Amino acid sequence: MAKKKITKATYLKWYEDMLLWRKFEDKAGALYIQQKIRGFLHLYNGQEAVLAGSLFAMDLEKGDKMITAYRNHVQPIGMGVDPRRIMAELFGKKGGTSKGNGGSMHMFSVEYNFYGGHGIVGGQIPLGAGLAFADKYNGSDAVTLCYMGDGAVRQGSFHETMNLAMLWKIPVVFIIENNGYAMGTSVERTANHTDIYKLGLGYDMPCAQIDGMNPVEVYNGVQEAVDRARKENIPTLLEIKTYRYKGHSMSDAQHYRTKEEVAEYQKIDPITQVLDVIMDKKYATKKEIEEIDERVKNLVNECVDFAEASPFPDAEDLYADVYMQEDYPFIKS
Repeated sequence: MAKKKITKATYLKWYEDMLLWRKFEDKAGALYIQQKIRGFLHLYNGQEAVLAGSLFAMDLEKGDKMITAYRNHVQPIGMGVDPRRIMAELFGKKGGTSKGNGGSMHMFSVEYNFYGGHGIVGGQIPLGAGLAFADKYNGSDAVTLCYMGDGAVRQGSFHETMNLAMLWKIPVVFIIENNGYAMGTSVERTANHTDIYKLGLGYDMPCAQIDGMNPVEVYNGVQEAVDRARKENIPTLLEIKTYRYKGHSMSDAQHYRTKEEVAEYQKIDPITQVLDVIMDKKYATKKEIEEIDERVKNLVNECVDFAEASPFPDAEDLYADVYMQEDYPFIKS
């Protein structure tokens, strides 16, 4: 597939999408402090270019799929899920994407080809390969993008999946979102190598490292990998170097890094980079940018209003969507 042209419309969409994701996460963090969102909460602030560039490379009409770990609120929004339903899921409400059963770490939407949202570190990696295997088996032209953090590559399931993906030649792109820290442990403290993408070399898998703070760089790298998967059924391992501004989760005191380090990365903020291009090329006036900002602000407020108004699940809902013996009498207790 020929590379798409990155136009004025592309940059304006990137800006509005990325700003929505950032403001959505900011609001979620504030609501967590108010105890309206409970449990765990892992925010995506700083990593928006990874998703923006990746989505531009995907072909949703062909059924391309996405699966990731537990930092997963904004990915389904990018895939087309109503952000109101994502906020309702964070609240544990019936109006949520998983009817309030999943919460922050387990977003899911079969309708929009988003398959989680997985709380087990590295658990989504073999599942992503499985989705791609099914597409190949069924003769689909779809590609699966399977995301993981830098800490997940230390799991045995990662290496087992790399081996089988190359052995079976399945249409999957493995994407490591290397934000520098596995919870609070830096990459340097987990292995004697820091270029994680080179792990693909051990399986003769095409691999590369990409600047994850710029959506153009992300798009170029992911598009090449998606084309390879779609045309040749050959997987790729990408290490996209990014950075998270917030802690691993809301309970993270972040003693492992300095405020100065965070400030340095904020100088190359992905949203600012996109906005700079828009202003330099005169793709929008200051007033038009303010209109986008206001539209995003209003949508985030609508998400909160929807979540507040949605009811909590009823007690009997605990038994819904659960396999029971009376449904399957051949299962012995």
